[in-house]
Formats: sequence, C-alpha cells, structure tokens
Amino acid sequence: MFSRHTKPHSIASQLILMFTLAATLVLACGLGVFYAIVVRHAFTEDNTVLADKLSGLSADFRENGPSVFAEELTGYRAGEHPAYWTRILDAKGQTIAETPGMDRLLPGAIFPAAREPVLAVRSRKDYRSGAKLFSLATLNEEFGGQAYTLQVAQDRSSDEQVQRNFAVLLLMVLAGGGLASALIAIMVTKHGLRTVREMTQAVGRIGPTHLKERLAPTGWPRELRPLAMAFDEMLNRLDDSFTRLSQFSADLAHELRTPIANMLGEAQVALTRDRIAADYRETIESTITECERLSRIVDNLLFVARVDAAREPIARTRFDARAAVEKIAAFYQAIADDHHVTISCSGEGRIYADPDLFERAVGNLLENALRFTPENGSIQIALSQHNTDFEVAVSDTGRGIAPEHLPRVFDRFYRVESSRGSDGAGLGLALVKSIVDLHSGSARIQSELGRGTTVTLVFPNGR
Repeated sequence: MFSRHTKPHSIASQLILMFTLAATLVLACGLGVFYAIVVRHAFTEDNTVLADKLSGLSADFRENGPSVFAEELTGYRAGEHPAYWTRILDAKGQTIAETPGMDRLLPGAIFPAAREPVLAVRSRKDYRSGAKLFSLATLNEEFGGQAYTLQVAQDRSSDEQVQRNFAVLLLMVLAGGGLASALIAIMVTKHGLRTVREMTQAVGRIGPTHLKERLAPTGWPRELRPLAMAFDEMLNRLDDSFTRLSQFSADLAHELRTPIANMLGEAQVALTRDRIAADYRETIESTITECERLSRIVDNLLFVARVDAAREPIARTRFDARAAVEKIAAFYQAIADDHHVTISCSGEGRIYADPDLFERAVGNLLENALRFTPENGSIQIALSQHNTDFEVAVSDTGRGIAPEHLPRVFDRFYRVESSRGSDGAGLGLALVKSIVDLHSGSARIQSELGRGTTVTLVFPNGR
C-alpha cells in the first residue's frame, strides 16, 4: 500500500522518462537489427571466401600433386601469420607437409572429419586458440591412386575484432542517442507544459472578488480546451451560486428583521407605561402572529435546504390526482369564499408522486393564487395525463406578472412588489420548484399583465 505521505510523481519527469525509454528502446532495436545484419553478412562472406579457397586448393592439389603442393606450403616462413593454414596428410594420417608452426597452433586432432569439397564448408568447425579464432575444414583428396587429406584453417581473428569494435561503436551510439533523447524530451516537455503553467497562473488570479474572469478556451491547445471550458463552466456556477448566496443572505436578513423588529417595537411600546390586560393580550397575540410567520419562513427554508442537499425522503406512489386536488381545494375553499373567489377543478388521472409533497406544492400554488386574485376572481386547477408525464396547471385571474420578472419568480425571496403585493416571504414558488425538482420534473410559468398567471407543474410518470 502507498502511504498517504508518498510524494506525488511529476508529470514532466514521467514524460521525460517514458519518452527517453521509448526512444532508447527503438534505437536499440534498430541498432541490434543492423548489427545482426552486418555480422551475418560478414559471416556469410567468410564462408563464401572459405568455400572458394577450398575449391582452389582442391583443384591445385589434383593438378600438381602432393609434392608441388608441399613445396608451396614450406614456402611460408616461421613467424608469419597467413590467412589460411593448410596441412597434407597421407592415407595413414601422417603429416606430409603443413604451414610452418601449424602443429603447435592447430593440432590435427581438432579438425572435423574429412568431407568432399562441396560438403567441407557445411561441416566446418570453429576453434579458438588463445586470442585467435579459426574456422576449420577437412577435404578428402585423391592423387595417383592414393588417398590424401587436406586440413585447412581460416583465420577469422580480424573479423572477430571488427565485430567487437562495431559492437562498441553501436553501444556508444546507443548511449549518445539515449542522452540526446533525454535532452529532447526535456525541451519538448518544458515547452508542452508551459501552457499548463500559464493556466495555473491564470487560475491563481481568480478569487472571490474576481469570479468574472475566464480562461478563454480558444487561446489554449486543443488538449487543454475541454479543461478550460469545464473550468469556465465551474466558474459560472460558482459565480451564480455566490451571487445567489449573497442575495439570499441579504433577503433572509431582511425577512427575519421585519417580524423581529415588529415584535421588539410592540414589546417596547407595551413597556413604556402601564396597560390593561386587553392591551397586553393584543401585544402577545401580535407577537404570536409574527412568531408564526418566522416559524413558516424557517420551516420553508429548512425544507428547501434539505431538498438541495438531497436529504429529503421521497416516497412515491401512484394515486388519484383529481381526488387529491379536490381535497386541497376544499381546504382553501373557506379562504376563497371570504375573498369571493371561486376554485374549480378539471381533468383526471393517476399521478406518480409523493402525496405529501404533491399536496404541499399544489397548496402553495393555491395559497399564492388566492393572495393575488382580486374579489370575484377565479382559480382553475387543470389536470392532464400524458404518456410520459402528468401536468398540474394552476391558473388565476389576477393582475399578472411583467415579462422581465418571470425568469426569477422561482428564486428564493424574490417578490414582484409592483404586481404581486408585499405579503409573504417570497419562498412559495421556490418551495414548489424544489418539490418538482425532487421528483425530476419541471415547473414553468406563464403570465400576462391584467389577465392572470398560470403555473404548470410536470411530474414524470415513472414507467
């Protein structure tokens, strides 16, 4: 297991290491193949030369006989290093002649069995004597009815030394190539990560007071554009949340301050002089009213907060929407009668939702509509069931809302004073929107000044 204190690896070092290893591996494979081709070519060339030499010796021996051949061999002086060493043996295996010094360097017993000239190269044998490398071959020959044996040794020491020097050269090239690859990787990595450093600096400049700054994705490399776009989208969400939080804090302070100020003012007035019991009772009743208002605000805020945090339990079931709506309408009918407002329901169907939350959402819409519908007005609750969703529309004949306010009516504490009055805390529609969001549905509003407002809630069927 890795310790949580393990130092994180550097992207630059990993890129440099992987690039260097990859380049070195490719170079090593290339040089290895090149070395194998060169060595194989040299090996084949030596065998070809040895075959030509054996053919020449065989033809010379058959033409001139062992005596002339022996004279040619004894022409070498001791101490010389000929490229080919040759020995002639008679039928009994006795040495007739050989290259001077061959008996000490290459004894006859080490040579392979005698073959015909064509097969002698294939059955050759490599033999090392000290620092020298020889390739040994043995020929069967006949002259004047007598059988003879030719032992030939090709000195390949110089070729072996060339191979060693070539291998050392390739290793030096490999080491130089690896070093060059590392240097190139360092330069390329630094250049490639420069944009990351620039992005880091740009991000570092962004703070609570600079949330309007953006990374401008068009100025970054193609690989970093998705990151820049995602970061800008995150900044947009943060900016929106920060703005809404600031507005929410200000609105909350204002909403809480009003009832608290009312209670404090009434209590202070009540204590300025002695009053009768009825006056104190009136003050206490007013305080209770303000406390109930505060309690509703706090309850609604806690509910919206739980919904936002996805902690509000939701127990969906399929039930009769018409019966549920008529029950809600009956509850608000007394208030509607006091305002001479009629409430009517239309449509039917079974909705898939949390019954308590559904009742709270529709109840808030009815309460909101009753507050802003004038006398002799009407409120219509329309139900419509579709294949994929269920719609609940609450319409009133109030004064309507101006178009510029419609995008924000579902925001918390947002109130349209000019058209909707000053009662309430501005949490009703926000609470309704939270309930619909909890059901993965949607809410929309349509309004026209002087003609009324319609709020439509859409609940998925959940099939």
